[in-house]
Amino acid sequence: MQSQVEIKHIESDTDLEASFSVMKELRPHLSDRATYGAQVARQRTQGYRLLAAWSDGAIVGLAGYRLQDNLIYGRFVYVDDLVVTASLHRSGLGERLLQAARQQAVALRCKHFVLDTGLHMALAQRFYFRQGLLAKGMHFVEPLTQEATT
Repeated sequence: MQSQVEIKHIESDTDLEASFSVMKELRPHLSDRATYGAQVARQRTQGYRLLAAWSDGAIVGLAGYRLQDNLIYGRFVYVDDLVVTASLHRSGLGERLLQAARQQAVALRCKHFVLDTGLHMALAQRFYFRQGLLAKGMHFVEPLTQEATT
């Protein structure tokens, strides 16, 4: 499977629309393609990029990331989204997508490569440890609207 997969950035609206079903596997709260497209468009104004893994003309995995700067890490790439379609879990594709995002961080001369995962996601945590990422803290969130709690 790995040799048949091409990883490239999503640049067109058509390709973005084609990525919806895979992203929905990670983000089941996404209601429809139009809402998803509008959200990605807003995130793009903040530097968000979406890498897609293509196999036989279909998107089978995604890695969404953005370049950021802060006082903790300096210049870094933050991975917002990493998903591989369920039928390809354990295929090495997640590792390839993460490596492609990491290569973007290196090319952008970043000092760090950062992502968050849920405390309830033990398998994801093990995967990230195997990929050389280390847990450095906890992420705290406060919903500010009723809509944010659903």
